[in-house]
Amino acid sequence: MTKSNLSDFLVLVTIENKPYVSDPEGETILRDLVVKGGYSNIKSVRSTKNLKMIITAKSKSVAEESVRKMCKELRIFNPVISNCSVKAMLGKADSMTK
Repeated sequence: MTKSNLSDFLVLVTIENKPYVSDPEGETILRDLVVKGGYSNIKSVRSTKNLKMIITAKSKSVAEESVRKMCKELRIFNPVISNCSVKAMLGKADSMTK
């Protein structure tokens, strides 16, 4: 495969506790900030960890699968208590905030 067949993809990784796992950070934000701030119509807050990566790959699906595999192999998240979602889009390195 030549380099011209490859594209840069911005990959967004979201790690969130599974629904049955408590989320103390989200609960605290809801209780101590949101509700006390007068936003009583908001019923739930869940915190997440977000990662942005730039990857060179031949397609969006290859970029997503590569990052998904890396996250599992390197234990970026704990699959027992967390879900990990991966979404790729065409992007450049300057798409990332510095």
